Parts: sequence; structure tokens; C-alpha cells
Amino acid sequence: MSSPEPELPEQPPTRARFIVAAWLCGLSGILYLDRICMGQAVVPIQNELGLSNSQMSLVLRSFTLAYGLFAVPVGWWADRKGPRSVLAQIVMAWSLFTAMTGAATGLLTLVLVRFLFGAAEAGAFPGAAKVMAKWFPPAERGRVQGVMLAFAQVGAVAAPVATARLIEVAGWRWVFLSYGILGAVWAVGYWLWFRDDPAQHKGVNDSELAHIQSRAVEQTATAETDPGPVPWRAVATNRGIVVLSCIMVFGAFYTYFFYSWFQKYLDVSRGIGNVDAGNLTSLIMGCSAVGMLFGGWLADRISKSANPVRARRYLGVTCYLVAAACLFLGVRQDDALALATLWGVSFCAMHVTLPNWWSCAIPQSGRHTATLFALMNGLGVFGALVSQGFVGVFADWQKSRGLTGREAWDPLFDVYVIALLLNAGMWWLYRWTPLPEAPKEDQGW
Repeated sequence: MSSPEPELPEQPPTRARFIVAAWLCGLSGILYLDRICMGQAVVPIQNELGLSNSQMSLVLRSFTLAYGLFAVPVGWWADRKGPRSVLAQIVMAWSLFTAMTGAATGLLTLVLVRFLFGAAEAGAFPGAAKVMAKWFPPAERGRVQGVMLAFAQVGAVAAPVATARLIEVAGWRWVFLSYGILGAVWAVGYWLWFRDDPAQHKGVNDSELAHIQSRAVEQTATAETDPGPVPWRAVATNRGIVVLSCIMVFGAFYTYFFYSWFQKYLDVSRGIGNVDAGNLTSLIMGCSAVGMLFGGWLADRISKSANPVRARRYLGVTCYLVAAACLFLGVRQDDALALATLWGVSFCAMHVTLPNWWSCAIPQSGRHTATLFALMNGLGVFGALVSQGFVGVFADWQKSRGLTGREAWDPLFDVYVIALLLNAGMWWLYRWTPLPEAPKEDQGW
């Protein structure tokens, strides 16, 4: 009689999902490097092409408009086709349009290329949200979101300093070509390594797959290849989706001043040169990266609390009140470093809330992760468009009144303080409201 086969010891889980996290970090870093470098190039582009502030605001808004218009279609595409092919294609596309920015000859070509660039970038975070839902259990998402979003700010930190120095050495046109090549390399490598389903990846063993699939709210939804039609009527009246969208609108209104006009403000209002302005901008973006990392760690801690939704609401209210106070105090500083430090604290505080916003938005979207995430994130385009247009028009109007320097520019920051206070109110109003098609799950995420 043969003896029974000895049981093999259970294999420790592999760590392929951490490599996925690294790909997402690269994605977000390149995303913001390519986006933020435009702010540093505003002045040299205006000088070479002879563009006014109002014309430059059209260039900046062309990106933002396309980003908002194409967010939902590209998110729906990622839900239907999977994030592997979609992310690879859109990163390759926006890298091409980044490179083509350096070949622009005037206002029309610049507006067209930046519009196409924005259309391609629109799918980056919706696709990343889809990857999160498929590759990470809820208990790990906060940290991954925080690190990924921090790398977006690493790109934002690198962009002003690197772009300023590259412009000094080679001119603004070569900057965009260099950044385009970097994105193309990422797109090829990601497509070769990644798989939409972790079960189909050779680097994932059974133990890691079981860990990944120990999810709560989206387990059934994301297992389906086709999530089905989006219940748009229910979406339009869903309190959670509406409030999260409003948070993006007011948040984008604030952040896009720094992404688009901050270097110009330092130049004409504070008399700070391009390289020094890049250093101060990097300081502020570095503070936002700290906020992302801390917010990601906090998001996972909050997910284990008795009432995570209430904890995220209180966090959002507190952070936006701090952000408003620091912005208000910063603009009243005569010293540029003191201004940048206070505004860095403001940026840090508001970005602590962003991983927590993701931790609300992914389960709030149910089975339509990429589509509804794209909707909520993409609606922020309205705030960004208003911000970019407001600054350009306001600056030209103040100039027509004979005002210059701080007297012309500083009053606009009272409007940004109000936007931050409104977002504190939005976080207070947030409630998690599941869509009718989804079972009412435990809110332990």
C-alpha cells in the first residue's frame, strides 16, 4: 500500500502587483512632467511667437477642454477593452503630441497640438483606476494611490527645474521633443509587461492571486469583462457622484493656477527670473508630493476605522480649511520664499485629500470603474478652464487699467481662497451612495 503524497508547502505570494504599482508611478510621473512643463515654457513661447496673455490662455485651455471632453469616452474604452492596450496607446499618442508642441509655428498650431495632447492624457487616471480595481485589494489601494499620485508630483517637481534649465541650454522646442521620447519608452515597456487580468500574468502565483481577489465592493463587478450599460439617470442624481465631481471642479480651479500661470506671476509680479521661479515652483510641488504620500498612508488607516466615510469627510474639511488659510496668508508675504513655503503647505494640505478622494471614487463607481471615475475626474476640467481663462483675462484687464506688479495680480487670489472654502463645504456634504445596480456592501473600504 503506497503512502499518501506529502502536501507541498504553500508558496509565499509573489509581488507582481508591486511592479504594477511601479508602472503606475512611471505613468503619473510622465503625465505631470509633460503637463507641467508647459507652465515653465509660457514666457519663452509668448516671447518667440508674440502671444498675449489672453491668447496664451487659449493655448492652455485647449489642453484642458480636450482633457474634459475625452475623459468619459476614453474611460468607457478602458472599461470595455482593458487598460493594457488603452493606456499604451494613449501614452504613445500624448508623447507624440508633446514632441509636436516643439514644432508649433503660431497660435493655431499650438492650440491644435495642445488640444490633441489633452485628449490623449484624458484617459490616464481612469485607466489607472481600472488597474487599481483589478490588481489591488481595497486594504492596499490607499498606499498605492498615494505613492502613484506622489510620483505625479515628482514629475511636477522635476518639470519646472528641468524645463527651465533645458530651455536655457537648448530652447523650449527641444524640451518637448525630449519629454515625448521618454513617454514613448514607457508605453512600449508597459504594453510588453502588463496584463489586464492578474490571473493571466506569469509573474503572479496562486497565493498572490488569492490576495488580490480578497476584495469587497468591486470583486464581482471587475471580474466581468463587459460591465454593461452605465445607468446614466441614476448617476446624474447620485449624491456621492455629484459631490465628488464638485470637489474635483473646485480643486482643479485652484491647482491649475500653479500648473499654468505661477511662473508668469512670479516673473511679472515679484520680479523673479525663470530659473529661480522654477525652484520655487518645485518647492510647492514637492510639498504636494509629501501630502500625497501622507494621504495615501492615511487612506489605508482610515479604511480600517469604524466609519471610514465620516473620517474621510472630516479629513477633507480640515485640509481644505488649512489650505485656504495658508493661501490667504502667503499672498500677503513680501518675501518670495515665505510665500512659496506657505503656498507649499496649502498645496500639501489639499493633496492629502486626493488619495482619500480616490478611495471614495473607486467604490462609488461600482462596476463602471474607469467610466465613472473619468466622469468625476474629468468634470474638474470646468474648474481648470475657468481658472486658466480667468487669470489671462484678469491680468490683461488689470493692465488696461494701468495696474502692474502685485497691485495687478494679488487680488485674484481672494477668488482662489473662496474656491478652497467651497471645497471644505463639499467634503462636509459627501455621503457614500451606491448605484441601484450594486448591492449595498459593507462600507469598510
